Amino acid sequence: MLRSIPLYVGRRLVASLPALFGVLVFTFLLMRVLPGDPAVFFASDPNAGQAEIDQMREQLGLDRPIPIQMVYYLYDLATGNLGRSMTTGQNVVTDLRQRLPASLELTVAALILALGLAVPLGVLAALRPGSVLDHSVRLLCSLGVCVPTFVTGLVLIYIFYVVLGIAPDPTGRLGAFDAPPPNITSFLLLDFLLVGDFQSWWSALRQLILPAATMALFVLAPLARMTRASMLAVLGSEFIRTANSVGLSHWKVIVVYGLRNALLPVITTTGVVFSTMLGANVLVEKVFSWPGVGSYALDALLASDYAPVQGFVLLMATIFVVVNLLIDTLYSVADPRVSMA
Repeated sequence: MLRSIPLYVGRRLVASLPALFGVLVFTFLLMRVLPGDPAVFFASDPNAGQAEIDQMREQLGLDRPIPIQMVYYLYDLATGNLGRSMTTGQNVVTDLRQRLPASLELTVAALILALGLAVPLGVLAALRPGSVLDHSVRLLCSLGVCVPTFVTGLVLIYIFYVVLGIAPDPTGRLGAFDAPPPNITSFLLLDFLLVGDFQSWWSALRQLILPAATMALFVLAPLARMTRASMLAVLGSEFIRTANSVGLSHWKVIVVYGLRNALLPVITTTGVVFSTMLGANVLVEKVFSWPGVGSYALDALLASDYAPVQGFVLLMATIFVVVNLLIDTLYSVADPRVSMA
């Protein structure tokens, strides 16, 4: 099994290359057909004439035919150059490297919180199907999906910051009077722990709670529903009835035998949810002034800044491929019945 993992990973990576190339081409063409002219937006003079705009178009390479632009873009991409952001003035690779840890920290915290809520709720709902508890869990999941994330974020800010006053200002990863830690891993919570600054660590954690809760409520539904459905299927299995018949304790049967087998489909759903969260937290980052890649891509899109948007889409597609590959590998290791051929 372990010897076949590198071969399996290699085959999956090669098989994903056409999909990544398709994403590149689609994003490149989509950015060219969307309304808006970057040359007009980035002209030095707001009242620039046609000559200045044409000069800016030539500087940006937009005066060439689209196929030629595509060839130049693919060549730059092959050399590791994702272009320069006209909004920030930096290379896109540098911007993404600086902002990705913030998005990952938010996404991982939200996923941990969502799993910590979804798995127990799904198990409890499966143990009492059709009960008030089951319907309450379904209602909570439906609200999390139906209510837009920015509305959830604004409601949480109003309740916990404006009314109760127990949440910090929704102004980013750090409080107004906190100094950033030494840049060791770019993850604030981990860096504060590494330098032993527990007061700033607690402050950074408080800044993280509301945006993470907003994202967690959004992805709670698929995780809880999958846990409930998988748990119901497992509880009706023969080995569960056998474990009950031999006199094992009820909770041992539920946790050790039932939940352990029911979590396998949840693992797959978790991978999809994680990849979706990275791309879907744009509005959450905007509401809470979170300096992640989502808000970065949104600002670039509003400015018709092509390179950051293309770099963001490529990054999200790559992460999606890697995360799903990791989940499939873990699934195969966890369940020997799943073939890695």
